[in-house]
Amino acid sequence: MLSIPGVPQLKRAESHFFSKHAALLDIVLRVSDVLVIAVVALAVYRIQFGDFGLELAYTSGLIRTVLLALVVFPAAGLYRSWRGESSQLEIGRLWLAWAGVMVVQLLIAWALKTTDHYSRVAAGTWFVSAGAVLTLDRLVLRRVLGYIRARGVDSRRVLLVGGTQAGQRIVAAARNSAWMGLDVLGYIETPYDQVDMAGVRRLGDLSDLAFHISEQAPDQIWIALPMRAEETIQKILQLTLDTPITIRLVPDFFGYELINHHAAALAGVPVITLRSSRVEGHAGLAKAIEDRSIALLLLVLLAPVMGLIALGVKLSSAGPIFFRQKRHGLGGKEFDVLKFRSMRVHSEAVGEVTQAKRGDTRVTRFGKFLRSSSLDELPQLINVLRGDMSIVGPRPHAVEHNHQFSEKLRGYMQRHGMKPGMTGLAQIKGFRGETDTLEKMAGRVECDISYIKHWSLWLDLKIILFTPYVLLRRSNAY
Repeated sequence: MLSIPGVPQLKRAESHFFSKHAALLDIVLRVSDVLVIAVVALAVYRIQFGDFGLELAYTSGLIRTVLLALVVFPAAGLYRSWRGESSQLEIGRLWLAWAGVMVVQLLIAWALKTTDHYSRVAAGTWFVSAGAVLTLDRLVLRRVLGYIRARGVDSRRVLLVGGTQAGQRIVAAARNSAWMGLDVLGYIETPYDQVDMAGVRRLGDLSDLAFHISEQAPDQIWIALPMRAEETIQKILQLTLDTPITIRLVPDFFGYELINHHAAALAGVPVITLRSSRVEGHAGLAKAIEDRSIALLLLVLLAPVMGLIALGVKLSSAGPIFFRQKRHGLGGKEFDVLKFRSMRVHSEAVGEVTQAKRGDTRVTRFGKFLRSSSLDELPQLINVLRGDMSIVGPRPHAVEHNHQFSEKLRGYMQRHGMKPGMTGLAQIKGFRGETDTLEKMAGRVECDISYIKHWSLWLDLKIILFTPYVLLRRSNAY
């Protein structure tokens, strides 16, 4: 909610400052991008061929690329305000747009049958080098603008409506991130206020709103109210109907359990998603490729080890090699998880699953080694190939344990918003093995929900790399 400034209040001369400089910044960025693409192309050509005299094919290719960039970059939102937006998001969008330009360029060259006119090495070097310089260009610009805005230049004057947790978070963000250039003038009281807005000037109640809009001349009004405050929000919109000012709704969702909430448009209708998984669409495809690739590679590399373990299981006690147990997967769907059997064959009462404890007599001597090293989990690579599990995700619990803890821990079943994993954030944070207290399970669930909220391929990689270290410590697994 802290991005894309709208129409400024025209009463103040300072508001005009932003309008002029926003247009200037837009022009500077567009010209800069064109110059980077062209200059890097000339530099790569000079290094590759020894001079700056571009052949006709390279000249026409450069012109096409520049024209494509002038169309694709604005469409990708590269010239809109990034105030409040993370640099990672902007840079990701930049590389996606730049890759799109190059893909279209390649398709055009293929259609014109001119691909053999270009050096593949030069083209690849140009793509990487230009992308890197474009990235550096934007990071430097962010730093410069952040420095300027932190000193009060090109700032946004914000009038806040609502002393809520959402309003409190906005104020904290404005204070802790001065580079965003957000100046909170004060707040208007409402019947829905719930927190003490310490350090923020109280400007009165809703009856004083029109006066303070005229007196304070804010650039934006941010309404930080709960969803049940429809009438109040409508009243504010009516009061500001004839005022040329940007109004933002920052719903107070902090009383709700939200996972990966975001706003979008569905068939032209604005929709706010309150709870969802980050692993959908392209992200879901990327994680599926990650899972299958790693699982297949590990199965091939570890086949001899798994063969020896299977032999050890068979010799250690009578019974099958694999242990199968019902677990809840994505969306709560049941599946059979596979493990190397580490206990003697035994039976339990229906609806009960007893976790292994230190000194558990059911565990065989060989099984104790397997469990402490987590080698008993290796058959779950087959579960990953089947699509029941992921390499990284919330660990799957026995169905009986899910029934037990879902009644005691609020939000417990939200951990099934992603496929269960062979390893996970909870495991590398120390919540591995037996969860003999409600507090331990609560800690594990908290890690699982955090993983779902913040999932990325990079987070998966960090968890995968850290897992062997955790396994070597051999703690909490009996």
